[in-house]
Amino acid sequence: MTKYLDYMISSDPIRVFNPAVDASKRKVKSLTVISAGHLPGRTPQRRDAQFENWAFVMITAGAGFYQVNEGEVQRVEAGSWFCLYPGAVFNYGPDQGGYWDEYYYSLDGSRLTEWIENWLPHPAYVNKAVIDETFIHKMEVAFMLIESGMPSNLDRASLMIESFMYELATQSDRTHAGSRGSLVIKVIEDLASSLHIIQEPAALAARHHISVSTLRRIVHEYTGYPLNEYLHQLKVGEAKNILLNTDLSVKEIGESLGYKDTFYFSRVFKRITGISPRSYRSRVGQ
Repeated sequence: MTKYLDYMISSDPIRVFNPAVDASKRKVKSLTVISAGHLPGRTPQRRDAQFENWAFVMITAGAGFYQVNEGEVQRVEAGSWFCLYPGAVFNYGPDQGGYWDEYYYSLDGSRLTEWIENWLPHPAYVNKAVIDETFIHKMEVAFMLIESGMPSNLDRASLMIESFMYELATQSDRTHAGSRGSLVIKVIEDLASSLHIIQEPAALAARHHISVSTLRRIVHEYTGYPLNEYLHQLKVGEAKNILLNTDLSVKEIGESLGYKDTFYFSRVFKRITGISPRSYRSRVGQ
């Protein structure tokens, strides 16, 4: 551990942990603590910051802001936690003239993929949780294990951090589901409003600052359909409306919805509705 005064960061002593351990001596290979720290009374803000590893930041006092890729500026208060991760640009920090108390852990390893895919809330949102004295004690114990420098204790620290991050994540899911719910609504609304635009899943996911796998999971959980099938369902619904309210040909309608092959469009339409586009227009439109 390094404990020192840095008046550029805080008027209080800060603690920074940078464990240097032979990786071959560790038994937990899938999750590694890269660094950790406690910055009480932090005052500086960071602008256009980028990171090579995932970091998890817990705020125990004070207030400030958090922004990802020039998106919404989100409020950060005591009891908030948020993520910093590769592939994005961050602006964050205490309010101008203010401060916050910050604990952070920077991690690496394949185990993070499991977190992201299965239980970590959307990483581009600030989460609220109960970060009380009991929780702070757990973070301090992780510091003690990291500071020891023993490979076995670093393994224990990694697993302990995973445990309390899971606690935070599930607590956030139970009591502050708004962020995830808001993301789901935004994704579904985006899909419904862009039926006439040809876009790849990667582009849609990037627009919402999520991975393609997360996009697919969100759509499936919300609609019960895989992403591609849900898009077909939406487009067929739009096609039905166009068939009944315009004189556009089946070919023109299919092309406007991104189907370059008219026969493929007709097959998809018939699979979902039970009849062909032409039959639908002639039967329902009468």
